[in-house]
Amino acid sequence: MSEHAPPDTAPLPSPAGEREATIEERPAETSRLRRSAGFFLIAATVLALDQATKAIIRATLSPGESWPDGDWLLNIVHVTNSGAAFGILQGQTVFLIITSILGVAAIVFYYVSPPLEHGLLRVALGLQLGGAAGNMIDRIRMGEVTDFVNFEFFPAFNVADASITVGVVAIIGFFLALETDRMRGPPEAGEASD
Repeated sequence: MSEHAPPDTAPLPSPAGEREATIEERPAETSRLRRSAGFFLIAATVLALDQATKAIIRATLSPGESWPDGDWLLNIVHVTNSGAAFGILQGQTVFLIITSILGVAAIVFYYVSPPLEHGLLRVALGLQLGGAAGNMIDRIRMGEVTDFVNFEFFPAFNVADASITVGVVAIIGFFLALETDRMRGPPEAGEASD
Protein backbone atom coordinates (compact mmCIF):
# COMPACT_ATOMS: atom_id res chain seq x y z
CA MET A 1 0.00 0.00 0.00
CA SER A 2 1.40 3.40 -0.96
CA GLU A 3 1.94 6.11 1.59
CA HIS A 4 0.85 8.78 -0.87
CA ALA A 5 -2.79 9.01 -1.81
CA PRO A 6 -3.54 9.62 -5.50
CA PRO A 7 -4.12 13.27 -6.34
CA ASP A 8 -7.70 14.36 -6.08
CA THR A 9 -9.05 14.82 -9.62
CA ALA A 10 -12.35 16.42 -8.63
CA PRO A 11 -12.49 20.17 -9.34
CA LEU A 12 -12.13 22.40 -6.36
CA PRO A 13 -15.29 24.20 -5.37
CA SER A 14 -15.29 27.82 -6.45
CA PRO A 15 -15.08 30.46 -3.77
CA ALA A 16 -18.40 31.75 -2.48
CA GLY A 17 -17.84 35.18 -4.01
CA GLU A 18 -17.56 33.74 -7.53
CA ARG A 19 -20.77 31.73 -7.08
CA GLU A 20 -22.65 34.82 -5.90
CA ALA A 21 -21.37 36.86 -8.86
CA THR A 22 -22.53 34.16 -11.28
CA ILE A 23 -25.96 34.02 -9.65
CA GLU A 24 -26.26 37.83 -9.83
CA GLU A 25 -25.25 37.91 -13.51
CA ARG A 26 -27.99 35.48 -14.59
CA PRO A 27 -30.98 37.72 -13.73
CA ALA A 28 -29.29 40.71 -15.38
CA GLU A 29 -28.58 38.62 -18.48
CA THR A 30 -32.17 37.33 -18.56
CA SER A 31 -33.48 40.88 -18.17
CA ARG A 32 -31.27 42.06 -21.07
CA LEU A 33 -32.55 39.22 -23.26
CA ARG A 34 -36.15 40.17 -22.48
CA ARG A 35 -35.47 43.81 -23.37
CA SER A 36 -33.77 42.76 -26.60
CA ALA A 37 -36.67 40.45 -27.46
CA GLY A 38 -39.07 43.38 -27.03
CA PHE A 39 -36.92 45.62 -29.24
CA PHE A 40 -36.73 43.05 -32.04
CA LEU A 41 -40.42 42.11 -31.63
CA ILE A 42 -41.40 45.76 -32.19
CA ALA A 43 -39.15 45.95 -35.25
CA ALA A 44 -40.51 42.66 -36.65
CA THR A 45 -44.12 43.75 -36.06
CA VAL A 46 -43.59 47.05 -37.87
CA LEU A 47 -41.81 45.26 -40.74
CA ALA A 48 -44.58 42.65 -41.08
CA LEU A 49 -47.36 45.26 -40.91
CA ASP A 50 -45.56 47.48 -43.42
CA GLN A 51 -44.98 44.70 -45.93
CA ALA A 52 -48.52 43.29 -45.52
CA THR A 53 -50.23 46.66 -46.06
CA LYS A 54 -48.09 47.43 -49.10
CA ALA A 55 -48.88 44.00 -50.59
CA ILE A 56 -52.61 44.59 -50.06
CA ILE A 57 -52.41 48.00 -51.76
CA ARG A 58 -50.47 46.59 -54.74
CA ALA A 59 -52.99 43.74 -55.07
CA THR A 60 -56.17 45.81 -54.78
CA LEU A 61 -55.43 49.21 -56.31
CA SER A 62 -53.89 50.05 -59.66
CA PRO A 63 -51.06 52.61 -59.62
CA GLY A 64 -52.61 56.05 -59.17
CA GLU A 65 -56.00 54.65 -58.10
CA SER A 66 -57.43 55.89 -54.81
CA TRP A 67 -60.18 54.86 -52.44
CA PRO A 68 -62.67 56.24 -51.58
CA ASP A 69 -63.48 58.44 -54.53
CA GLY A 70 -64.34 62.06 -53.92
CA ASP A 71 -62.98 64.83 -51.78
CA TRP A 72 -62.16 63.03 -48.57
CA LEU A 73 -59.63 64.31 -46.04
CA LEU A 74 -57.91 60.89 -46.09
CA ASN A 75 -57.59 58.62 -49.12
CA ILE A 76 -55.90 55.30 -49.63
CA VAL A 77 -53.97 55.65 -52.85
CA HIS A 78 -51.47 53.45 -54.67
CA VAL A 79 -48.41 55.58 -55.43
CA THR A 80 -44.74 54.73 -55.69
CA ASN A 81 -41.71 56.74 -54.73
CA SER A 82 -38.25 56.07 -56.13
CA GLY A 83 -36.81 58.75 -53.88
CA ALA A 84 -36.63 59.43 -50.17
CA ALA A 85 -39.12 61.15 -47.88
CA PHE A 86 -41.30 63.83 -49.49
CA GLY A 87 -40.08 62.83 -52.95
CA ILE A 88 -36.50 64.08 -52.65
CA LEU A 89 -33.65 62.16 -54.36
CA GLN A 90 -35.92 60.69 -57.06
CA GLY A 91 -34.25 57.90 -59.04
CA GLN A 92 -31.34 57.52 -56.60
CA THR A 93 -32.23 53.89 -55.74
CA VAL A 94 -28.68 52.55 -55.32
CA PHE A 95 -27.72 55.45 -53.07
CA LEU A 96 -30.91 55.00 -51.03
CA ILE A 97 -30.35 51.24 -50.67
CA ILE A 98 -26.81 51.85 -49.39
CA THR A 99 -27.97 54.52 -46.95
CA SER A 100 -30.81 52.25 -45.80
CA ILE A 101 -28.37 49.41 -45.08
CA LEU A 102 -26.12 51.83 -43.19
CA GLY A 103 -29.14 53.18 -41.31
CA VAL A 104 -30.31 49.71 -40.25
CA ALA A 105 -26.77 48.82 -39.14
CA ALA A 106 -26.46 52.10 -37.22
CA ILE A 107 -29.76 51.50 -35.38
CA VAL A 108 -28.71 48.00 -34.32
CA PHE A 109 -25.23 49.22 -33.33
CA TYR A 110 -26.66 52.11 -31.33
CA TYR A 111 -29.07 49.72 -29.61
CA VAL A 112 -26.39 47.24 -28.49
CA SER A 113 -23.48 49.58 -27.77
CA PRO A 114 -23.96 50.81 -25.09
CA PRO A 115 -27.07 48.85 -24.19
CA LEU A 116 -30.07 51.14 -23.86
CA GLU A 117 -31.73 50.97 -20.49
CA HIS A 118 -34.69 53.30 -21.01
CA GLY A 119 -37.79 51.61 -22.43
CA LEU A 120 -38.89 54.58 -24.55
CA LEU A 121 -35.58 54.60 -26.43
CA ARG A 122 -35.81 50.85 -27.09
CA VAL A 123 -39.36 51.26 -28.44
CA ALA A 124 -38.36 54.25 -30.59
CA LEU A 125 -35.37 52.44 -32.07
CA GLY A 126 -37.48 49.32 -32.66
CA LEU A 127 -39.97 51.44 -34.62
CA GLN A 128 -37.15 52.98 -36.65
CA LEU A 129 -35.50 49.62 -37.34
CA GLY A 130 -38.73 48.05 -38.58
CA GLY A 131 -39.54 51.07 -40.73
CA ALA A 132 -36.07 51.37 -42.25
CA ALA A 133 -36.01 47.65 -43.03
CA GLY A 134 -39.49 47.82 -44.61
CA ASN A 135 -38.59 50.61 -47.03
CA MET A 136 -35.19 49.02 -47.73
CA ILE A 137 -36.89 45.76 -48.76
CA ASP A 138 -39.11 47.68 -51.20
CA ARG A 139 -36.14 49.45 -52.74
CA ILE A 140 -34.17 46.21 -53.14
CA ARG A 141 -37.12 44.21 -54.52
CA MET A 142 -38.81 46.81 -56.72
CA GLY A 143 -36.52 49.84 -56.95
CA GLU A 144 -39.16 52.03 -55.33
CA VAL A 145 -41.30 52.30 -52.21
CA THR A 146 -45.07 51.84 -52.17
CA ASP A 147 -46.92 54.65 -50.37
CA PHE A 148 -50.66 54.65 -49.74
CA VAL A 149 -51.80 56.89 -46.85
CA ASN A 150 -52.73 60.20 -48.43
CA PHE A 151 -54.01 63.22 -46.53
CA GLU A 152 -55.16 66.12 -48.66
CA PHE A 153 -52.52 68.42 -47.16
CA PHE A 154 -49.57 66.00 -46.84
CA PRO A 155 -47.49 63.78 -49.17
CA ALA A 156 -48.45 60.08 -49.28
CA PHE A 157 -46.66 57.78 -46.83
CA ASN A 158 -46.72 54.21 -45.52
CA VAL A 159 -46.45 52.28 -42.23
CA ALA A 160 -42.63 52.32 -42.39
CA ASP A 161 -42.53 56.10 -42.85
CA ALA A 162 -44.96 56.62 -39.96
CA SER A 163 -42.94 54.31 -37.68
CA ILE A 164 -39.68 56.07 -38.46
CA THR A 165 -41.29 59.47 -37.82
CA VAL A 166 -42.85 58.40 -34.51
CA GLY A 167 -39.50 56.91 -33.44
CA VAL A 168 -37.61 60.11 -34.26
CA VAL A 169 -40.18 62.29 -32.47
CA ALA A 170 -40.04 60.01 -29.40
CA ILE A 171 -36.24 60.20 -29.25
CA ILE A 172 -36.23 63.99 -29.66
CA GLY A 173 -38.90 64.31 -26.97
CA PHE A 174 -36.95 62.02 -24.63
CA PHE A 175 -33.73 64.02 -24.95
CA LEU A 176 -35.56 67.35 -24.68
CA ALA A 177 -37.15 66.14 -21.43
CA LEU A 178 -33.74 65.04 -20.13
CA GLU A 179 -32.23 68.39 -21.01
CA THR A 180 -35.12 70.25 -19.36
CA ASP A 181 -34.65 68.21 -16.17
CA ARG A 182 -30.90 68.84 -16.27
CA MET A 183 -31.39 72.58 -16.66
CA ARG A 184 -33.79 72.70 -13.72
CA GLY A 185 -31.17 71.07 -11.54
CA PRO A 186 -31.78 69.06 -8.39
CA PRO A 187 -34.77 70.08 -6.28
CA GLU A 188 -34.15 72.33 -3.30
CA ALA A 189 -34.39 70.68 0.13
CA GLY A 190 -37.67 72.52 0.87
CA GLU A 191 -39.17 71.57 -2.53
CA ALA A 192 -38.55 67.86 -2.03
CA SER A 193 -40.83 67.75 1.06
CA ASP A 194 -43.77 69.50 -0.69
